[in-house]
Amino acid sequence: MPLNSQQTNELRRAIDQRRKALIVEIRADVAKARNEAFGELAGTAPDSGDESVAALLQDLDQFDVSRDLSELRELDAARERLASGQYGVCADCGSDIDYARLRANPGAARCVGCQQTHEKTYAGSARPKL
Repeated sequence: MPLNSQQTNELRRAIDQRRKALIVEIRADVAKARNEAFGELAGTAPDSGDESVAALLQDLDQFDVSRDLSELRELDAARERLASGQYGVCADCGSDIDYARLRANPGAARCVGCQQTHEKTYAGSARPKL
C-alpha cells in the first residue's frame, strides 16, 4: 500500500532530523580525529602494544566516519526519491516498501526480501585476511 501524505511527511521529518544529527556526529568525529595525533594515542615512548592500540583507535574513528557518511548518502538518496515521487518504492522489484521498515530505516531503498537478496549477493567473503 502506498504511503499516505501523513506518513510521507513523518518520514520526511525523520530523514531531516537524522541528517542533521549525522552531520553533527561527522563533524565531531572528524574534529576528534584531527586533534588526536598518533603520538598522543600511543604515548611518549610507545611499545608495539601501544602502537597497535593507537592504530586500532584511529581505525575505529575512521570507521565511524565512514559508516556515518554512508548513512548520510542513503538519506540524501531518500530525499531525492521523495522529491521524485519514488520514495517507498523498492528499487529492485518496484513493490511498496513497508511503512514499518521505512520508520525503522528511513533511507531504505529496497523491500525486506530484495534487501536480503542484495546482501547475500554482494556480501564479502568471510575468509580471514591475516
